[in-house]
Amino acid sequence: MTLQLDQLNAASQAEALHMLDGLYEHSPWIAEGALNMRPFASWAHLKHCMAQVLKNAGKDAQIGLIRAHPELAGKAMVRKELTAESTNEQTKAGLTDCTAEEFAKIHALNAAYNQKFGWPFILAVRGPRGVGLNKHQIMATFERRLQGHPDFELAECLRNIHRIVEIRLNDKTGCHPTDGDEVWDWLEDLAQHSDPGFKENNELTVTYLTQAHLACSASIQKRMKAIGFDEVSVDAVGNVVGRYHPANASGKYLMTGSHYDTVRNGGKYDGRLGIYVPMACVQKLASQGKRLPFGIEVVAFAEEEGQRYKATFLGSGALVGQFNADWLDQVDADGISMRQAMKLAGLNEHDIPKIQREPSDYLGFVEVHIEQGPVLNEMNLPLGVVTSINGSVRYLCDMVGTASHAGTTPMDRRRDAANAVAELALFMEQRAAADGDSVATIGQLQVPNGSINVVPGRCLFSMDMRAPTDPQRDALERDVLKALDDICARRGLVCKRELTLRAAAAPSDKALQSHWEKAVNSMGVPLHLMTSGAGHDAMKLHEVMPQAMLFVRGENSGISHNPLESTTSDDIQLCIDAFDQLLTQTASKLTH
Repeated sequence: MTLQLDQLNAASQAEALHMLDGLYEHSPWIAEGALNMRPFASWAHLKHCMAQVLKNAGKDAQIGLIRAHPELAGKAMVRKELTAESTNEQTKAGLTDCTAEEFAKIHALNAAYNQKFGWPFILAVRGPRGVGLNKHQIMATFERRLQGHPDFELAECLRNIHRIVEIRLNDKTGCHPTDGDEVWDWLEDLAQHSDPGFKENNELTVTYLTQAHLACSASIQKRMKAIGFDEVSVDAVGNVVGRYHPANASGKYLMTGSHYDTVRNGGKYDGRLGIYVPMACVQKLASQGKRLPFGIEVVAFAEEEGQRYKATFLGSGALVGQFNADWLDQVDADGISMRQAMKLAGLNEHDIPKIQREPSDYLGFVEVHIEQGPVLNEMNLPLGVVTSINGSVRYLCDMVGTASHAGTTPMDRRRDAANAVAELALFMEQRAAADGDSVATIGQLQVPNGSINVVPGRCLFSMDMRAPTDPQRDALERDVLKALDDICARRGLVCKRELTLRAAAAPSDKALQSHWEKAVNSMGVPLHLMTSGAGHDAMKLHEVMPQAMLFVRGENSGISHNPLESTTSDDIQLCIDAFDQLLTQTASKLTH
């Protein structure tokens, strides 16, 4: 018999504690502490309460909990001394069926990890989907985390314990993230398409209008049609547009979506999660034959990352009338112009002005996105409501000095382009830190034709500066550019710079933001408000219509633009549920 929430809330302390037995390994005190916070509004609420008990217990208790866990494929497993829960988990991961060589490797990793940190390695071996990581994935994670800092590893072990508990609780309650699992599977399926040179190495890279990009477009179109969208089309810049009509033909539309291109060797969730979550919601509406007083337009934006061409936010920019015709003449690394790429993809550049949206036809734009940062992960919160997207400015720069012999050129006679950029990088670091919430990055740095025995005569680099408000961003930019000019004058260098992006800060619409806040509250988890340091398609739509964003927690400390970017199907499920709530609230507001 599965555990019911009302049953748990109504039970005596002793009965309730028995119901939660086995969640935390040999540590019933955590569940016992959480039970004092009853009644629970949801299973998510219970999970958060237990996490808070552990957080407040102190470091000694936390390490004690970690040490209560068995080693992976360790002596306890061999002696069959594992709890039923641990046995089930290690079996699903194939750890009970290791070869002698695999056992030896895992044993060595366990020993090295224990020696370095003083506690056993903890990993939720059933993984983000709940079906189990394979032995290769487990050992790769083991080796990676063995290189970590003790403070980070302590936190990472605790986060994995909470994930283990989440899966065990799902087993007890029979409440599995069905929709979240499906979206997780959709994302895995889409990730099979990757550009040449990356696919062969199992790396995900999808840049604008490559064959992999077109395959992604076709896959999204096919899925939209299959799950019940009324209209599915590809517009003049390659955006995939799915429309689910309102109950009344005169109804407006709520626009949502995100991008399906990626950075080079990126993750599976950045952008794409924001396409598939609303698609899951449309699927449920269509399966029920239900219409809302407004339509839903899901846009899978063709380009946001600016990887193949210097045209960031191309997909969303075109919808607000900001497609720059000069972009068509840009060429990629292979000398193929954007105009040629569009023609090869069957797109008509002359139709681009026609796809600009009329803002009065829309209620606004909402976007779901993986956080791309550590905040929610560290707070053990699955969802966060975005209050504003940082304003940003980007430059591509060419620093020119004089190449000279590294052995014969005195230090005070050098015109070293790379050292100048290094000095600038340190200034940017210090200047951004002085604001507290500004950031500044030199993400690209290259010495063309550099040699070990040559003073760099040229250095190509980028600058990226962001801040929560436009005045703060502008002040940062002014100071950095002045520092750049001063460095060049003092070192006898010349720097050419090209402004490639200037995006205004985008505060969330209060009404749409309140819908997200109410939706998160309905999940029974604490509400957390936060700004976004990353740029999003929502920034462009903000220029013509109201917008608001919801963040979903990322695994692996929230890392993004990285193959380790991840989230769980349980968190995806909460996100889908929150989106459903937003749709319900919006419908209610229109009918009352």
